[in-house]
Amino acid sequence: MTKRAPDVSASPPRSRSKYTLAPLVLIAANVVLFALFFVWPAVIGLVYSFTNYTGVGVFQFIGLDNYSRLFGDSTFFDALTRTLLYTVLFVPLNFVLSLLIANVLVSKHAKGASVARVFFFIPWLLSPIVVGVLWRWLFGENFGLVNYLIEKAGGSAVPWQSNADLSLIVVVVAASWAWTGFSMLLFIAAIKNVPTSYYEAAALDGAGPWRQFFSITLPSIAPTSFIVILLNTIHGMKEYPLFASLNNGGPGTSNNLLVQYIYQTGFKAGQIGYASAASFVLMLILMAVAIIQLMVNRRVENR
Repeated sequence: MTKRAPDVSASPPRSRSKYTLAPLVLIAANVVLFALFFVWPAVIGLVYSFTNYTGVGVFQFIGLDNYSRLFGDSTFFDALTRTLLYTVLFVPLNFVLSLLIANVLVSKHAKGASVARVFFFIPWLLSPIVVGVLWRWLFGENFGLVNYLIEKAGGSAVPWQSNADLSLIVVVVAASWAWTGFSMLLFIAAIKNVPTSYYEAAALDGAGPWRQFFSITLPSIAPTSFIVILLNTIHGMKEYPLFASLNNGGPGTSNNLLVQYIYQTGFKAGQIGYASAASFVLMLILMAVAIIQLMVNRRVENR
């Protein structure tokens, strides 16, 4: 009669529970924080968007009145149009600047690359309020450094703050300057992961630097490019503190973005329900943008 060999592959139940408890605790903590600071405020905001809540007292459900009123509000559409214009200007400028700097810094001919990385990354560490104040000192119409230098050179002061288009361009450049460091780091990590054998083979075929960049670097870092564009688009659509500190959406209300409109409607005008409806419209726009970009990225990857 042969003896049955013990099953050494089976782990003791006590040991298995020991190693599954810690991940469950860590995941549970994140789930609680997510529910507390995202799900619960989102549910409350969704409920308020169907009410006439003013921030105090009781409220009444008014159905879709806030949404129907919103789509007839020209101020809302002006803010939405300005937000889209700001995003369309900011995202490509930030993308080109950060990719250009990253490509230069990973070059084997670059000197002082480590110092340059820190130099370009510092603006991203600053608060948007600080960035706005700095650029206001630079482009202030009556006291700014840029106009001072222009006048010293014999020119006339440029209306950086009183011209709506120039005021928007100043914010776009300031935001691109502040966000270049973050995007640059993502691009540096992606470019360094491209196998050097690709470039060596291309060089043997006679491909120059520009041909190598467009034929090897850009296709290889496509997933990172997608992430940079997605994050910058979401950030651009939600921009507010930089505008508030630099020109406060001015001149007048010509550069009021959607988030600023929501803030003023909800907290200054006391129309929490109406502002909640505008917030959900913004959230739906961001979700649509993210889904479209995901679909485009998936289609590019499947080619």
